[in-house]
Amino acid sequence: MEPDRSSRIAIENANQGHFTVSAPNSPPPGTQILGTFASLLGLLGIFLYFTGWIYRWAYFGWFSLEINRLDLPLRSFLFVPIQVFCGDFGALLRTLLALVAVAFAIQFTLWILSPLPSYLIVSQSQRKFHQKFQFLGLLVRGIPESLRKDLIAVIWLLIILFWLARIQGSIDARRDAVNDTSTLPVITLVLPEKQIAIGRNPEDVFTDPSLKGYRIIGETKLLEELRGKETNDSKVNPP
Repeated sequence: MEPDRSSRIAIENANQGHFTVSAPNSPPPGTQILGTFASLLGLLGIFLYFTGWIYRWAYFGWFSLEINRLDLPLRSFLFVPIQVFCGDFGALLRTLLALVAVAFAIQFTLWILSPLPSYLIVSQSQRKFHQKFQFLGLLVRGIPESLRKDLIAVIWLLIILFWLARIQGSIDARRDAVNDTSTLPVITLVLPEKQIAIGRNPEDVFTDPSLKGYRIIGETKLLEELRGKETNDSKVNPP
């Protein structure tokens, strides 16, 4: 039986050394763009949540409140960073300075961890300075370069976001701790003297109340921290 025409063509190509190799299936460009966008969106969500959590941890920690014991909606942590980055002129200025600082820190770290090419013209002092951190480059040599760059960028961004959120949270807590600048509702509790152990006498707010006749069980330092801070009057209790 003679081979058909297609079989003869295949045999001739094989005899002439022509082989057809099928390329592996690669995702279309649209799918790659969508995957990259989804990854960036997920990373942005992590950064925003991390910033919001640190801000509230610093804010409520100023009032000795444990954030894990507060029933706060998880989605609200994604909106808190607006206050951290753009809450006022000072926050906006700190954000801009932080962006410059993190860009410099990333480039400096990459330079430290990368070996200096022999053909690169640098000063002797720069080369000696780079050699001091040569052991760090040896530690991360096993990590692929692309992954190493991503890890360095993420680590520095988390460090900058941590300090931005913590500073802004402490600033806002100090502001809300004083009546004159507080953005929170003002609450005043008035009780007879026999029903409360600590508190200020409205007629003499500068005198610490006597604890004679009372007993304590627990941490004495907490009582000492609270005593003298019964009011948020800046004249009696400076922030």
